[in-house]
Amino acid sequence: MEADFVIIGAGSAGCAMAYRLSESGSSVLVIEHGGTDAGPLIQMPAALSYPMNMARYDWGFRSEPEPHLGGRRLVVPRGKVIGGSSSINGMVYVRGHARDFDHWAESGAQGWAYADVLPYFKRMETWHDGGHGGDPDWRGTDGPLHVSRGPRNNPLHAAFVEAGRQAGYPLTGDYNGQQQEGFGPMEQTVWKGRRWSAANAYLRPALKRPNCDLIRALARRIIIENGRAVGVEVERGDGTEVIRARREVIVAASSINSPKLLMLSGIGPAAHLTEYGIEVIADRPGVGQNLQDHLEVYFQIASKQPVTLFRHWNLISKALIGAQWLFTKTGLGASNQFESAAFIRSDKGVEYPDIQYHFLPLAVRYDGQAAAEGHGFQAHTGPMRSPSRGEITLHSADPREAPKIVFNYMSTEQDWSDFRKCLRLTREIFAQPAFAPYLDHEIQPGADLQSDDDLDSFVRDHAESAYHPCGTCRMGAADDPGAVVDPEMRVIGVEGLRLADSSVFPRIPNGNLNGPTIMVGEKASDHILGRAPLARANEAPWIHPDWQNCQR
Repeated sequence: MEADFVIIGAGSAGCAMAYRLSESGSSVLVIEHGGTDAGPLIQMPAALSYPMNMARYDWGFRSEPEPHLGGRRLVVPRGKVIGGSSSINGMVYVRGHARDFDHWAESGAQGWAYADVLPYFKRMETWHDGGHGGDPDWRGTDGPLHVSRGPRNNPLHAAFVEAGRQAGYPLTGDYNGQQQEGFGPMEQTVWKGRRWSAANAYLRPALKRPNCDLIRALARRIIIENGRAVGVEVERGDGTEVIRARREVIVAASSINSPKLLMLSGIGPAAHLTEYGIEVIADRPGVGQNLQDHLEVYFQIASKQPVTLFRHWNLISKALIGAQWLFTKTGLGASNQFESAAFIRSDKGVEYPDIQYHFLPLAVRYDGQAAAEGHGFQAHTGPMRSPSRGEITLHSADPREAPKIVFNYMSTEQDWSDFRKCLRLTREIFAQPAFAPYLDHEIQPGADLQSDDDLDSFVRDHAESAYHPCGTCRMGAADDPGAVVDPEMRVIGVEGLRLADSSVFPRIPNGNLNGPTIMVGEKASDHILGRAPLARANEAPWIHPDWQNCQR
């Protein structure tokens, strides 16, 4: 078994690369350990809490006890299925802020500034504004990834945006356009009522071509001969075999599994590899380091009007919604229900937003457990640029064993002060007149938690991952000892090996990571094929004109 390109992982970046590389006429083999994404639990947007909590679709990772969160072990869902995490995520679509990508370029990822990546964001999407305004000039019209907006029929969506305006924040018609900062509609990777995962957008069309194939197998290690990657050793059925790459091996196995695979293949911190008896092929101390994530809390309010989605939180309603979706792909089942959003700055002197809000007209946990209070609504919120860094290391040299994951959340004083600010600003937004007809009382944190200590202990006990791990094989200059890949996605120190997924992010971008991860796969494809990158964009993003002196 061999192909020009062997891609490890059919996730957000892997699917995009399979599509673009096979489109060029090259032969492509994609290796994926997970199974099919067929069936309503994955394809129905409103069912999003199910696949994320199913062993069938999830790798089942957990963090080590987190020292600053009272020793809690947090779940780290990663998609083990066709489409990867784009098949089990919340389908929220965010590009990231222009300044995030400028920061990448400044930190050594040359050619990845916003002007460089905006053309790829446009190339990958077909944007549907749904009549809600937006910035068509900034958006794509004929890419494989459909991006749409929910209907926003629930009155609470409008209340949230109006409350933001009343609190003095700007409104934005398109946070993925010129202006991220402000309150407005949220976007989702949903098309014709179905989850529009990387599998639906990219992999299915690619697999229709005669030169693209998918193999279900577990990648054990990359085969490197004389300093060059020549294939992948996989476990399939009862045996192991080698799939050979005529041109290149491409790793796209996630920010958790990509560093693990490099280490098992002899690429990583030499002392750590030697500890497990792994022969060192390239001593790259940055492999597995620089782990980042977004931490968030669910700020929940009890509603005094029965307008929330709680009225559908019963078996009969769920069955009716499911049936309507199955037959017509319409109704409540056709949206992820995250239909209003906000990005704000926590303080003056912060140049661009560092707090995100996902608004939901229901008080519920990510694992699908409804709040005991009944009718309620919530905002998922947290700071977006934590200075804390964690790491991925090996537990053993056995490819079947999960790696050791330590996020090291909340390890700096700044994390705590940023989170307190975030909670107090959120409280103020919910206290605006727009919410007066609906707000009964605060379920959590709870109005009695006012002091710094109260808020700190709430975060310690209740903060959850937003499931945005990244950064563990960061991109940088070829002579940067901490970098793992160069700006063309080549793994430094090994020929014929590239890596492209969320692990290459030098720093976590604003918002949800599916969009930027697909963009990395799109842009990496041009580098792999030796094509000139798309022409840089000239659009100038909006930055608050007086950000140095005002917070809103």
